[in-house]
Amino acid sequence: MDLDAFLLARIQFAANITFHILFPTITISLAWVLLFFKLRFRQTGQAHWMDAYQFWVKVFALSFALGVVSGITMSFQFGTNWPGFMNTVGNVAGPLLAYEVMTAFFLEATMLGIMLFGRQRVSERVHTAATFLVAFGTTMSAFWILALNSWMHTPAGFEMRDGQAHVTSWLQVIFNPSFPYRFTHMMLASGLTVAFLVAGLSAYRWLRHDRGPDVQAALRTGVYLAAVLIPLQILAGDMHGLNTLQHQPAKVAAMEGIWDTQKGAPAVLFAVPNKNTRSNDFEIAIPGLASLYLTHSWTGEVKGVNDFMGQHPPVAPVFYAFRLMVGVGLLMLAVSWLLAWQLKPWRRQQAGQARRDIAPWQAKVLVAMTFSGWVALVAGWYVTEIGRQPWLVSGVLSSADAASAVPAAHIALTLALYLALYAVLIAAYVSVLFYLARKAGPSPAKAPLAAQPKPLKAPTTSSAPVGSGLPRRCVPAHDRIQGA
Repeated sequence: MDLDAFLLARIQFAANITFHILFPTITISLAWVLLFFKLRFRQTGQAHWMDAYQFWVKVFALSFALGVVSGITMSFQFGTNWPGFMNTVGNVAGPLLAYEVMTAFFLEATMLGIMLFGRQRVSERVHTAATFLVAFGTTMSAFWILALNSWMHTPAGFEMRDGQAHVTSWLQVIFNPSFPYRFTHMMLASGLTVAFLVAGLSAYRWLRHDRGPDVQAALRTGVYLAAVLIPLQILAGDMHGLNTLQHQPAKVAAMEGIWDTQKGAPAVLFAVPNKNTRSNDFEIAIPGLASLYLTHSWTGEVKGVNDFMGQHPPVAPVFYAFRLMVGVGLLMLAVSWLLAWQLKPWRRQQAGQARRDIAPWQAKVLVAMTFSGWVALVAGWYVTEIGRQPWLVSGVLSSADAASAVPAAHIALTLALYLALYAVLIAAYVSVLFYLARKAGPSPAKAPLAAQPKPLKAPTTSSAPVGSGLPRRCVPAHDRIQGA
């Protein structure tokens, strides 16, 4: 069988970006969740917030490390498999990638050390500031990367000279037409991924009878965060879709499975796209609905795939990935709202009794949904990136023109090695997360500390009472006597 070097190069880059994107998606929002835990601890003085912080900062560090490693291997491919990319648009892409490293990555990497190892060596204020700077750095990293990615979809602020793109306005390059929608959509996707990760691992600990206040606090944080973010994501996704319809109508046609331009276009719920007949088999659709949500009119015209002969993405993968993303999103909505209602703080079984808890079957649902954010994210990313084909930079550089002349056999070998390595690393990552959850174990009951404007200071050579989760300087004097 003859190997297609161009197709293998695309699959290899897709494999690398699929693996890499999983981890920045976690670190972007998990850093803000850690900041929330830290601020709640400082506000209330309750030890369980710091316990939650100490558990989840380990997950953050592990995710950050894998994100760095996978990002390095991905960047190599710009030179090995896609040299035409930097040759043509390097004047745009190079500075944006450099800004990401200088303003974001260095900040994250430096302050992460203080988050992990510096709490007993610096003041609480400095440690909190380090947590904020890491969270800010992860967001800035997403800002620059998504600015470049959005520019590749809706390029602006440049001109072509001798076959190379030259910037005429950096503001237009960064804030290109799709950037606000893509950035918002991605940040919300990151938040949802982390919300279900936090809720899922906390539910796993709960099922193992590890039901301390730190686990309860983390579980509620994840559920409430998901319940708030999912309707915002649905709204942002709709706005992003309308922007895509304006600038990339071929992508929308593939997403919707609409082959022929028509007024009153149906919303295709299910179908099997047939590229040979250029139509859908086994189609189940609601008449006129696609025109309504795309044009806000039952009789609005929607362009079909056949209007873009030779200039449209492959329909089937975009069509299926879009439905997977939407389906998981609706499942997130149902689960998060059900659990938020169950856990809402004003519900009481009876006056004077404790807050209602979740049922075992609900905890199992949350465990099953632990990585649902990854599923929706990858599906959405495939819609975005496959939907841009045949362009690498829309209207400027095609994927075929950017590809290298590396022999297909060489690409196939490295692709096989990448896939094997990524399978092992994903399995190891998931295993370590659940190992950390098991290792945490049932925590002894911890009496909440009274809120204090400033922690009491004590010699740092002494240790805190066992199980307090606090350095000695944050424990009141009478507690130190009792814990001695």
